[in-house]
Amino acid sequence: MQRLAQALLAIGLVQAQSYPNTTNPTNSSSPLNDAQSPPFYPSPWIEGTGDWAEAYAKAQAFVRQLTLIEKVNLTTGTGWQSDNCVGNVGEIPRLGFKALCMQDSPLGVRFADYVSAFPAGGSVAASWDRGEFYRRGYEMGSEHRDKGVDVQLGPAVGPLGRNPKGGRNWEGFSPDPYLTGHAVAETVRGIQDAGVIACTKHYIYNEQEHFRQPGNFEDFGFVDAISSNVDDKTLHELYLWPFADAVRAGTGAIMCSYNKANNSQLCQNSYLQNYILKGELGFQGFIMSDWQAQHSGVSSAQAGLDMTMPGDTVFNSGFSYWGTNLTISVLNGTLPQWRLDDAATRIMAAYYYVGRDRDNVTTNFNSWTRDTYSYRNYYGKADYELVNQHIDVRAEHFRSIRTSAAKSTVLLKNNGALPLTGHEKWTGVFGNDAGENLYGPNGCADRGCDNGTLAMGWGSGTSDFPYLITPLEAIKRVVTDNGRALGSVLDNYAYAQIQALAAQVSVAIVFVNADSGEGYITVDGNFGDRNNLTAWGSGDALIKNVSSLCNNTIVVIHSVGPVLVNSFYDSENVTAILWAGLPGQESGNAIADVLYGRVNPGAKLPFTIGTSEEEYGPDLIYEPIAGHDSPQDNFEEGIFIDYRAFDKKNITPVYEFGFGLSYTTFSYSNVSVQKVNAGPYVPTTGLTTAAPTLGNFSRDLNDYQWPSDLTREGTFIYPYLNSTNLTEASFDPQYGLNYSWPAGSSDGSPQARIAAGGAPGGNPQLWDVLFTVTASITNNGTLPGDEVVQLYLSLGGPEDPAIQLRGFDRLSIQPNETVTFTTDILRRDVSNWEVESQNWVISKYPKKIYIGASSRKLYLEADLDLSEYQS
Repeated sequence: MQRLAQALLAIGLVQAQSYPNTTNPTNSSSPLNDAQSPPFYPSPWIEGTGDWAEAYAKAQAFVRQLTLIEKVNLTTGTGWQSDNCVGNVGEIPRLGFKALCMQDSPLGVRFADYVSAFPAGGSVAASWDRGEFYRRGYEMGSEHRDKGVDVQLGPAVGPLGRNPKGGRNWEGFSPDPYLTGHAVAETVRGIQDAGVIACTKHYIYNEQEHFRQPGNFEDFGFVDAISSNVDDKTLHELYLWPFADAVRAGTGAIMCSYNKANNSQLCQNSYLQNYILKGELGFQGFIMSDWQAQHSGVSSAQAGLDMTMPGDTVFNSGFSYWGTNLTISVLNGTLPQWRLDDAATRIMAAYYYVGRDRDNVTTNFNSWTRDTYSYRNYYGKADYELVNQHIDVRAEHFRSIRTSAAKSTVLLKNNGALPLTGHEKWTGVFGNDAGENLYGPNGCADRGCDNGTLAMGWGSGTSDFPYLITPLEAIKRVVTDNGRALGSVLDNYAYAQIQALAAQVSVAIVFVNADSGEGYITVDGNFGDRNNLTAWGSGDALIKNVSSLCNNTIVVIHSVGPVLVNSFYDSENVTAILWAGLPGQESGNAIADVLYGRVNPGAKLPFTIGTSEEEYGPDLIYEPIAGHDSPQDNFEEGIFIDYRAFDKKNITPVYEFGFGLSYTTFSYSNVSVQKVNAGPYVPTTGLTTAAPTLGNFSRDLNDYQWPSDLTREGTFIYPYLNSTNLTEASFDPQYGLNYSWPAGSSDGSPQARIAAGGAPGGNPQLWDVLFTVTASITNNGTLPGDEVVQLYLSLGGPEDPAIQLRGFDRLSIQPNETVTFTTDILRRDVSNWEVESQNWVISKYPKKIYIGASSRKLYLEADLDLSEYQS
């Protein structure tokens, strides 16, 4: 207990080394200087809590049957391009257990044909619709299932979106943890109800692409992975919040990220993996490394890693931190058997939890080739067989993709220009973003270019388009069906042609975009992260050129996040603006549905649109300083990101978080607060069970030698030894030296339970309902429409945001109809994280709720009486 107390004290007083650089200067007096992540051991073992009991029992029964070699096979990836999927672990032929398949991405099945391209997470977040979150998850999961995928590498809630220029923000949902928490929970439920394990990623603080991994950089030499230095309160109240929702929803896997946290590599950070994720949040599934995010063997296992992906130390090296070395570490007693048993049990518990044993399709595609027959082991050129069956798994998902994309389109401005009728005399469509990529929608690997209309970002978070409906073709269909005229100029720099057409048309629709993605691809000088927040392809100039000649100019923005609109949003000639996000394969149809009134827009911004980059807070780190091993990124702003930062600084945004217009209008009235007696909050106490050891293993080293009938295929990773001398088998010249392993790392005795824990997601009393709030919402217009009603809460303390989202619902309301908005306020919603007690508390400050149409349009308010719960 003394060791635990010291660790908790350390994290409460966390401090970090300032890392000076020209683009993101840090405060040398920051309390985050010299950040260290305290150790926590042993790694908690799965106990089958929550609704995991049945899956846990089945998993234990399965693991008891396994040999040591088979357990290692289950936890170690087979190597990059060594099997059909982007990641596979070894199979267990004796039990007829196929190699588990791990496959991207958070918006569809990557590297496969006859699959759908769904709207990105950052787009569907704008729908603020739990039903859409779930349906998208279920349909993505069903496509993965029918392709033979066991684990979908998604959804993403890291990056959360600390800085809007973060390259992979669009893969997640929103910089607001409450909205993201509901989105990830429903997505996890949808994926897993379809029978596939959801892998929620990237855990945690993975907020930029620059320096996410160690590497050699021009002019700087070797630079180690960036360290995100974050205090304990910010961890709990912001970045951990949606992961808690994912764990409570039952996510079977969580992927640890590339970066460091408080100067400890994430995939071997014992505090964040052992104490926080498996201990405090009671995570019952398995922790998987991101691809090449593992940097040690025994240390990562002791720190809570359960599966290494893709298995090799670096792609196609043929060497692994685990595999043979994991076998050796158990044989020589370095790693206790119970830790390997726990890793295997967690993997199999997730397998049974989602029903993979009941509905398990053999993998019927190959990530590395579209040929029907090829090598299953693509890199090793082995196992020539039928690898692609070209099975169409899309069903009729195109319908819901179109609906979801339209429901996620935000109307930012409308001076009576919309909806269009289709009978406009002459329609002009402008911008590269309106048309086709000349290479085809999949012409750039992993969508690594910005040619044609933008419907997803780039990187591993993509899938192939089965087709892509462009805005131009969808608009042209409407116009020509009505016998009207349409002209278009798709070259943003064809100034003469743009001006000639703009001067003649009745209505001009201008399409602009802004792209980003994963850091292994650079597009137009953007190394994953965006270099700025402006529209790409001189989009501002395009809008100005058109709107200067057409007084009815409509602007449509396809983007990965906020785009600065300063140069045009207040122009009288710009009569409407829409943010259409990254809508997926039905992009053109969806925007036409909104433009022509087939869908009344009801979406709301899942982020803030400001007037400058600086308003959002600290910049990304783009350049290291020579001589420093690891860039130090101090999260000095704490919980104040996006609208919380704007509120704290009293900055008026152009379009606030939660903002969105409709073709009708709504009014709010009759707020009511009903108090619920939930009883006091009781910290969790007691001890865990002892770590179970499942089965025995042979101590005879001859039993682990390379099988005489097995030929090594390329760089495939195996668990076998090539010698009965463990020193020789390990390929480690320092094998046998006296390593100093962390105290308690092998201790399998009962452990003290964590006060803020107790069940998947944390202490279950955090989800007690304390209040039920209702309000009346009336549609005052002549059209049916959707209104996203939002509840914000003021916790009242000097270190609290002015307001923060704590409730929402999307309501469909007929003209002149009044409906009731209802939401529950949970104990968690009104609590703060207290570093000293390492638990959630309700502070003594007065609490107030606000209900409205956005974070700056709050029409109703009421006080909350929490006197009996306050400390």
